Order: sequence, then C-alpha cells, then structure tokens
Amino acid sequence: MKQNLPKILFAFILIISFQSYGQEDVDSDKSNIQTYTPSKLLDKGQWDIKFFNGLYTQTKSANSSGTSVTDGGGRSNFFTSSLEVFTGVSDSNRFNIGLLLEYRSNSIGDESATSVLGFSGEKGVNRNGLTSFAPAFKWQPIKSVANFSIQSAFHIPIISKESDDAIFDFDGNGSLDGVYLDQTAYTFQNRFFFDHTFPSGDWQLFTELNTEYNFGEETSFANNTFLFAPGVFMSYFPSDKSTVLGFVQHAQRFGDFTQDYTALGFGGKYQLTETLNIEALYSKFVRGTDNGLGQSFNIGLRALF
Repeated sequence: MKQNLPKILFAFILIISFQSYGQEDVDSDKSNIQTYTPSKLLDKGQWDIKFFNGLYTQTKSANSSGTSVTDGGGRSNFFTSSLEVFTGVSDSNRFNIGLLLEYRSNSIGDESATSVLGFSGEKGVNRNGLTSFAPAFKWQPIKSVANFSIQSAFHIPIISKESDDAIFDFDGNGSLDGVYLDQTAYTFQNRFFFDHTFPSGDWQLFTELNTEYNFGEETSFANNTFLFAPGVFMSYFPSDKSTVLGFVQHAQRFGDFTQDYTALGFGGKYQLTETLNIEALYSKFVRGTDNGLGQSFNIGLRALF
C-alpha cells in the first residue's frame, strides 16, 4: 500500500481534473495561474487540490561554522509527496478549510538520487511512509486587501521514530544513525501570502513568510524550536497560460536546535486545461549552517474547480 500511495494520489488528481474539465474560468480574462496565486482565496463551494512532489539530494553539508564539507556517508536523498485539499466555505469568500497530507521516502548509503522512487523499504538504506497530516484553514484578514492571506495548519506526526536503527557504518569508526524519515514533533504553522501584479500584467511579485513552532516530542531534533522562512518569487507571463519565475528563499531555525540555509531557484507553470495546471521548480541550497547543501527537483499538479 505504501509503495502505491503516490500512484493513487496522482490518479485521483487526474480523475478530479478531467471530470471538471470544461467549467468556466472564474475570471474570463485571466488564466488560473494568473488569478489563483497562494494569496487568493476560493469562492464558496470551490475546490483546490494540489499534488506536489519534491526530490532533494545532497553529497555536501554546511557544518556549525558554515563551512562546506563532503558527507562521509555519500549521497543521501529525501523525497516528499504532499497532497493539499482546500474548499471555500464562507459567503464572503474570505475563509477556506483544508487538509494536508505528507508521504516521504528517504535513502542513505550513497544510493542514486532516484532510489527513493523505488520505495524499497530496505532496512538501513530506505525508509518510506505517510508521516503526517494537518487540518488547516486559510483566511483573508483585511477585507479590502484581497491579495493578502494567512494559512494556518497544525501538523500531527504519524510516525513514532525519526530514524530507524543503524545496521552498518561507512568508515568502520563508529555507529551511523539510521535512515531519517521525518520529525516527530508537532508543528503549528502560519504562512503569510502577498502578491502584486504590475500594471502591464506581464509581471507578478509574490512573497511568503512561513513561521513554525515545533513542540511535543522530546526526542525530535525540532522540539522547542521556531522556524522563520521568508521567500520572494518574481514571475513573468509570456502568455496567459504560462509563466516562468525565479525565487530566493531563506530559513532560520532557532531554539533548542539552530540551523539556517539560503536557496536560489527557478521554474515555470503551464495551464493544461481550464482546471489543471502543472509546475516544475529547481532550487540550489547555496549556503547554510548545520544544514545540507544539495539541490531539489520539484513537480506538481493543481486542480481548481
């Protein structure tokens, strides 16, 4: 069942999107990728389903002084598949409710970057499974500012151990932590979204501030920590159905455990139908402290109906 979950979620997105193909756009002058930024709330009865997949791979890390070092265990890989479902529930169109699910597959031991897509579950090499779910809501705090919204979610871990037991080491000089899957601390998350479309309509600025408070599980590395992560995205629309974008993101964790990183990236989106959009993103972690210095490859589908 675990190995088939990403395929089931992918099929679910396609079925929903094609069932609702042919519905009229809310804004006949603009496509969904222009209108429905993360800042935009849904109308009552409208649905937004996102299926997003990210593969992060690294062979280097930044130590506590920020110096780049080669990972002794070779390449490690982290795959995250997330499903977000939101619907509009208020007559004022200022309040949405939703559910977030995360499935992960990680590998160590100098396995190839795509090894995580095999979902082998081989002990000491790969670990995978559904790791958390989160009830969520999204709201527009200022009625006159429709392009500013806040999304709040409470992430509840499903797994009981962040890392499994090690069965070997790479250099023979000591034990190695097992395969890390996900944090076991609870997370209260608030994401602040704002976007601005320039008068020409060809350019759009989007900003996000993600804040998290992690608590609960004493054995979790994230317990009693705060995360502060701003991001800036600049999009250009060569047509009403496509966009290319560049972005910079930074994350700063403080509390019982501290770390930080900065990432640069680029990508694009394309509207396949009036209902279904596809997007692809690439990012490179260019600096950090107590964090990996790898790269991520992301692809997602979004159905709006």
